[in-house]
Amino acid sequence: MATKLLQPLPVPQRRQPAGVAVAAAAAPLLVLLAMAFFCHSPLVAVATGAPELVELTLLPDAWEKGAVCLDGSPPAYHLQRGFGSGSRSWLVYLQGGAWCNSTESCSERKTTALGSSKFMELVAFDGILSNQHQLNPDFYDWNKVVIRYCDGASFSGDAEGEDMDGTKLFYRGLRIWEVIIDELMGIGLDEAKQALLAGCSAGGLATLLHCDNFRARFPKQVSVKCLSDAGFFLDIKDVSGERFMRSVCDGVVHLQNVQKVLPKDCLAKAKDPTECFFAAEIIKSISTPTFILNSDYDSWQIGNVLAPNGSYPGELWSSCKADIRNCSSKQIDVLHGFRKKLVHELKVAEGKSDWGLFVDSCFTHCQTPLNISWHSPSSPRLGHKTIAEAVGDWYFGRSRGVKEMDCKYPCNPTCSSQLPT
Repeated sequence: MATKLLQPLPVPQRRQPAGVAVAAAAAPLLVLLAMAFFCHSPLVAVATGAPELVELTLLPDAWEKGAVCLDGSPPAYHLQRGFGSGSRSWLVYLQGGAWCNSTESCSERKTTALGSSKFMELVAFDGILSNQHQLNPDFYDWNKVVIRYCDGASFSGDAEGEDMDGTKLFYRGLRIWEVIIDELMGIGLDEAKQALLAGCSAGGLATLLHCDNFRARFPKQVSVKCLSDAGFFLDIKDVSGERFMRSVCDGVVHLQNVQKVLPKDCLAKAKDPTECFFAAEIIKSISTPTFILNSDYDSWQIGNVLAPNGSYPGELWSSCKADIRNCSSKQIDVLHGFRKKLVHELKVAEGKSDWGLFVDSCFTHCQTPLNISWHSPSSPRLGHKTIAEAVGDWYFGRSRGVKEMDCKYPCNPTCSSQLPT
């Protein structure tokens, strides 16, 4: 059967201030996993048929290079071969699913498909991964790969530790990245005429971290670009004034030893390498043309960065972060502040002539792997274009300056309530 990737794990809880009731049982300090973004939209599926289920390919020999999931099982990917004019074009997609930042949280994670290939199943290729022209007009016939995420550090760690039961925990995301890309180069990626590295959420962050490394693997005449979807996580204070997201990333960076992939110019000036794990710093050093796709009211970040559980008394933010339509005027003002910070940090991308932007005001997270948000009658639109049309225009140079920035919520009528949160 097909798996629903990125099933949510227990919500991480902040340390509770006195007098604040805990709404749910305390969970390990594990950053929230992103939504199950590969589940196809029933609305679209009825009209177009179910997406293709793609087999899992394991790399058992990767053990020799230390490239293993958290539990020591082999890394894996899914490959759908291209056809026709797309037979020498490649889309490599990095799966997301947040992070683990402690022995306890990584131990819990290794009992899921986000920490062990033992639990991985088939994947339905949808959205930007679809092989149907009407759903994916520019990339439908490309070779498409999903690299499974099982390290908990955006494919960037290189360390190991001891689990609470005495067994080993392997933090080998960087080695997984290297081994799988090497494998793909040996089965046709090295002959690509054009390539796109993409990913969503933690995979979107990984796309930024590895973008220039991916570009460097090809001759200069090959068109190589990157697309980061919902990977622009903000280093901001939550509604209680604490930097919860900073504390989470700090745990990831130091536990899993991710410094090898962080921008060298950032590391040279930063007081703490954790600063360099955020997209606002990473994009300053990327030379490869990159497209940033994000919501400036990102539902995951509103619920887990801006208003994480434990950062507010009682149920004050629970209804709002579940559905933006439930937010009070004061809460909307706070969300506008979040948007203002994101827009400011994207100025760097705006200033790069060969970069692209699609920043909508929809309450959603991860918009590339779902038909409903990628390219359908219900897709968000900016400049009268769906996300698929904007990305295609940017990649193929059909339009100059594909940089679309939405107005404040609730200005965009194409932000459907059917979009996943």
